[in-house]
Amino acid sequence: MVHARPEYRPGFRRRLGNTMDLGFVLMGSGVLRMLRPWRTLRALGALHAWGTTLAGLSKAASISQPNKIAIIDDAGSVTYADFDERTDRLSGALPLQGPRPRVGIMCRNHRAFVETLVACSKRGAETVLLNTGFGPGQLRSIMTELRMDVVVADAEFAAVLSSCPAHLRKVVIWADVPAAAGAETLDQLIAEASGDPVIPPNTQGRTIMLSSGTGGRPKGARRRPKPGMRPLASMLSRIPLRNRQTFVVDAPVFHTWGFAALQIGFALRSTIVLHRRFDPEQTLGELERQKRSALFAVPVMIQRIMELPQETRDGYDTRGLRITALSGSALPGDLAHRFMDAFGDRLYNVYGSTEASWVSIAGPKELRINPGTAGRPPRGTSVLIINDEGKRVPRATIGRIFAANENVFEGYTSGEPTDSLNGLLFTGDLGHLDARGMLYVDGRHDGLVVSGGENVVPRDVEDVLSRLPGILEVAVTGVPDDEYGQRLAAYIVLRTGVVMTEKTVREYIREQVARYAVPRDVFFITELPRNATGKIVYRWLSGMQSGRMRTPEGRVTFWTEPKAVQPLAAAPTVLD
Repeated sequence: MVHARPEYRPGFRRRLGNTMDLGFVLMGSGVLRMLRPWRTLRALGALHAWGTTLAGLSKAASISQPNKIAIIDDAGSVTYADFDERTDRLSGALPLQGPRPRVGIMCRNHRAFVETLVACSKRGAETVLLNTGFGPGQLRSIMTELRMDVVVADAEFAAVLSSCPAHLRKVVIWADVPAAAGAETLDQLIAEASGDPVIPPNTQGRTIMLSSGTGGRPKGARRRPKPGMRPLASMLSRIPLRNRQTFVVDAPVFHTWGFAALQIGFALRSTIVLHRRFDPEQTLGELERQKRSALFAVPVMIQRIMELPQETRDGYDTRGLRITALSGSALPGDLAHRFMDAFGDRLYNVYGSTEASWVSIAGPKELRINPGTAGRPPRGTSVLIINDEGKRVPRATIGRIFAANENVFEGYTSGEPTDSLNGLLFTGDLGHLDARGMLYVDGRHDGLVVSGGENVVPRDVEDVLSRLPGILEVAVTGVPDDEYGQRLAAYIVLRTGVVMTEKTVREYIREQVARYAVPRDVFFITELPRNATGKIVYRWLSGMQSGRMRTPEGRVTFWTEPKAVQPLAAAPTVLD
């Protein structure tokens, strides 16, 4: 069992030491940066009244630095003072009733999304963050289970919302432009609001995150309404985020990592940059404009940045990039090394889950040692690796990953029980610890392939294949086999102008991994199916039937439902 240094233990001296340690971390990052005394006192008073909710953090920021830019998006910018006023007005204008109403939000990254989140926090409403990649079936299922009073959505999602029965979409407010004549928008609500003072609600609303659904139907996970400052200090103890940095948030805000970036940004009173759609050149341009920046993204996004031509990347001055913080999926192959070689040793990858929040963080030093590591648990976090019998496993032995910290979720909205052990949650993944105590994630617990009595971790095969010249992306999964029980299938996306044979793939795996790890099925396809957070949806791979053309390199395509691919056309270069 590997623990971070025990935190917040009983006893006055230990509690005092922990409090001082917490204070040093928060002061070093700028969370407790001293400004004018009266402003500091008023900001602390706002936090005391509202708590460490989005409402409390934004209130404190508007008092501390009212003229600082809070959000920059495709429509322009807004200061913390103006943002606070707009969300005050919106909180009273939202057509909500009852002690804890529920609001669904289906928006891309822009200020109206954030305004709705903060206004609901000021109102004490629960918010459900709807994945913009949901198809009609998934959306109906979620809306049937969670029964939202109001849905705030971008107009582009009018069609998918209209597929849900009217009784499930009681009130729809459009976040950007009217979806139809006479439709109500957030700007109209704000303009027509009375502007009466707002007071802290009696009941704090929770945020409901939806699991990514890579293994099945998405599940609602309730987040704690007042996370406190200790979870923030835990993250800042491993990732050196600072008050003066501008946060470029490319990760979707409806995703746990994008939402966490928003919370950290408000706590640090940082300027937050949002764009509706990810574009690798747009991100490089934003990093050039911001002289001190932190980029929050999912791994596939930096993969797309690295796919840009060298001369394109060199055309942008990104020396102001201080931190690149990733989460959402593993870093494939040697992507970490290639990115750090190009942008400096400022890369951090956070491993966690919707339920457990963070579990471990791999910083530049760990990623230089091995780019496949998930790193070490930050302060206040415990990690345990056990086998199916509930026993600890030795180092370098694969087992189930259990973790606990101060920001674990409160439970599923469906009431479904969680798999836990001694207060630690099962992440759903298999992993192991090396001799240094660094964590490695070897794949999903239900994704381990047993072929002819041999255990094979698909992630190991993926990592090796990603280093084979000519391969752009790869996914490896297990499929049923009459003779061996299961066999491996590899789905490969080749770089432009490359043709590769199945023989090349199989011989490479036989030499680099093992004979029993050789994929019996090798498919060359045009792109991998991903959900809206960039994760590969493995269950869609085997069900593809018709064709889909490849998108231009550098553009991320997120799928909302099972779609099909077609083999790559012949090209002049053959690797065999």
